[in-house]
Amino acid sequence: MTLTLPPAGAARELVEPMLREAVDRLDPHVARVARHHFGWTDGDGRPYAAGGKALRSALVVLSGRAAGADVERCLPAAVAVELVHAFSLLHDDVMDDDPVRRHRPAAWTVFGRSQAILCGNALFALAGELLLEQGTPGYVAAARTLHRATLSLIAGQALDLEFEDRADVTREECLRMSWHKTAALLSCACSIGVTAVEGPVRLADVLAAFGTEAGLAFQLADDLLGIWGRAEVTGKPVLADLRTRKKSLPVVAALTGRTEAGGRLAALLAGPGQLSEADLREAACLVEEAGGRAWAELEATRRLEAATRCLDDVDMPADVREEFRHIARFITSRDH
Repeated sequence: MTLTLPPAGAARELVEPMLREAVDRLDPHVARVARHHFGWTDGDGRPYAAGGKALRSALVVLSGRAAGADVERCLPAAVAVELVHAFSLLHDDVMDDDPVRRHRPAAWTVFGRSQAILCGNALFALAGELLLEQGTPGYVAAARTLHRATLSLIAGQALDLEFEDRADVTREECLRMSWHKTAALLSCACSIGVTAVEGPVRLADVLAAFGTEAGLAFQLADDLLGIWGRAEVTGKPVLADLRTRKKSLPVVAALTGRTEAGGRLAALLAGPGQLSEADLREAACLVEEAGGRAWAELEATRRLEAATRCLDDVDMPADVREEFRHIARFITSRDH
């Protein structure tokens, strides 16, 4: 089943003009990398129509609406979160040697690793500047919230890199890494709109908890796509995560399940040289046979249910509550 984004999905159209204005403030050499990454231009600077779904922007806008604010009041926060997300993706692609992002060449493959890293750094700095220049107590608090989430994201990336050289990663460690790397920024996106418009603290706390659970569900779904996703959905080659021997949640669940298939998977992944296409197909079958796929699907469902329960006992407009629920369902229902 494929779900389409709810009305909040129009956040991309609301946010993009301000996002483009922010990118225009950058040094021209850095800005050209950013424009390519956001899907606005090709490698030669020619206009190009592409881009993501701006999921985090949609959540920021919903967060502000949950506090009863007009969309315009939380747009700078939505843009700042989008900038930090872009910063993380630019660096992530470099660290993972990932040549494709959203069906297009990753920025580092077009402009070089150094330029991609510099662009990511600039986008992070720009996000903080955009929040602080709003000049309100709410936006100062929002800047702190976003910086804390960014530090958590970086900690998660560091753990992810550490796991590459370890054969003893536990399921709990992998979940903690996913909380840092993915759920922290999604949690921030779900609550920062309330903070920016100086809404109720309890509402921000509840939406942060919602975002944490939804973020873990998102990562679990993403990890499933990383093995069994179709290239036209993921924008990456099939079996992409197994090609890089990534310690994703389904893989770690399979390796730690004390099954015969898990043992065979460990031996296969520990072998020398690149995995052949036959090896990759066998590895995917072993992850499934060892219970990694079933565990990840069940855990994603459990996290989704926990996320939606967070919304039950807090005051917000009914349509906003339903849009939060719809987005939570969307991020765990992508085809794979």
